[in-house]
Amino acid sequence: VQLQASGGGLVQPGGSLRLSCAASGSIVRTNVMGWYRQEPGKQRELVAQVTSGGSPSYADSVKGRFTASRDNAKNTVYLEMNSLKPDDTALYHCFAHVFTEPTMSWGTYWGKGTQVTVSS
Repeated sequence: VQLQASGGGLVQPGGSLRLSCAASGSIVRTNVMGWYRQEPGKQRELVAQVTSGGSPSYADSVKGRFTASRDNAKNTVYLEMNSLKPDDTALYHCFAHVFTEPTMSWGTYWGKGTQVTVSS
């Protein structure tokens, strides 16, 4: 299973970015998909995740500014980030909890990460 993330970049405070992460491979079923972020020297933070039914949940630090969604047909999760702040600067990693063949088991897989930098 491979997860390919895209959409990161440099943006000014108050700006917006949209991240995408597509899962591919021998996927039978996908459960939760979402995003973590990590800054150097800091603990990893769960930013947002979306259930297979489309229900999102968010870290308090991003509520009201970020919107997570997914396209189950494409095994893709999105993160729409608005009103970005310098504190949002981090490496954003997507993840997906999937059921795969031929092992016929659940596992959590990770993307390599996409850098988001918020700076004037």
